[in-house]
Amino acid sequence: MKRVLRLAAATCAASALLSTGAQAWAAPAGGGTGTAPGYDKQDTLRRLAPQDLVIGSAVAGGGHHVDMPYPDPFPNDAQYREVLAEEFSSLSPENQMKWEFLRPQRDVWNFGPADEIVAFARENHQVVRGHTLLWHSQNPTWLEQGDFSPEELREILREHIQTVVGRYAGQIQQWDVANEIFTDQGQLRTEENIWIRELGPGIIADAFRWAHEADPEAKLFFNDYGVEGVNPKSNAYYTLIQQLQAEGVPVDGFSVQGHLSIQYGFPGDLQRNLQRFDDLGLETAVTELDVRMVLPPGGEPTAEQLQKQADYYGRTLEACLAVEDCNSFTLWGFTDKYSWVPVFFPAEGEATVMDEDFVPKPAYTRLQEELAEARPGRQVTER
Repeated sequence: MKRVLRLAAATCAASALLSTGAQAWAAPAGGGTGTAPGYDKQDTLRRLAPQDLVIGSAVAGGGHHVDMPYPDPFPNDAQYREVLAEEFSSLSPENQMKWEFLRPQRDVWNFGPADEIVAFARENHQVVRGHTLLWHSQNPTWLEQGDFSPEELREILREHIQTVVGRYAGQIQQWDVANEIFTDQGQLRTEENIWIRELGPGIIADAFRWAHEADPEAKLFFNDYGVEGVNPKSNAYYTLIQQLQAEGVPVDGFSVQGHLSIQYGFPGDLQRNLQRFDDLGLETAVTELDVRMVLPPGGEPTAEQLQKQADYYGRTLEACLAVEDCNSFTLWGFTDKYSWVPVFFPAEGEATVMDEDFVPKPAYTRLQEELAEARPGRQVTER
């Protein structure tokens, strides 16, 4: 029933695109074969995308996946890897470059999974977004509970940034250097963030400088949730970035994560917000888009919910396409099979553009439509 509902809704939403000769995904005829039956490679998101826009996905692994009843998704699910390669031109390690996963002990580095993602991207002509270097969350115990002096902490952070960014120099297009440094009220996280708490706000500029030294070609970003619209949090970034620019700090971009829910209103000023950062000379990006919903009893979304979700996905992409230097658009996973949402929001789910069997939802088709109708001047590129 769930698959029939989704396919019916997707077919309805795809009618305009189909009339031009494009084709949406067909339902898989079977599963677990390492391929995606019914898959039309001509109309993947990356093929429809304009040449100046990369379409990305988070690469599932680490974090909540460690405690789930399935093997590590990226190296073990062949069908997942195929879709990841064919649909997307940009990859973001979901957890594999976060401190607790990458550096479980001060002198122990776990580069293997991140190396595999970077190699996979190179093989499939994809770029990579590095995520993340300075954050208050998912830090290892040895760091958060260590008895370090300010001088030692500063050296630990410098060493970490220059080691990680330097390792992947020339292989990572964008880095989330500073992640979620402001509260919803627009105040710096002076208690939660170990770096800001112990070293002061000046450490933010140092992080950007160190990353730039390690890879002068990489684009360096601020990244946060809840900054899709013009609000105290995004205003705080706007003010800080202007200050850093005046000081000559190498800040290249500002990105909105885009963790949305259909139970809340869509941020209608998203384009205006992205545009004001573009006007500062920055690149902008959507980096972690998913659109969750509160599921009815039985766990199956209604057709109305799926259409509203599709609208949120489409409007987000439309806003990015309307801003000249919004050149990176990333989904925080593309299949419900590996979504983080049900783990952290138990009553919610269905947040991605494909279900657990890789069947596309109306949201996927809506993205196809928006890409096919991209504004004049954005020309389609071939893989």
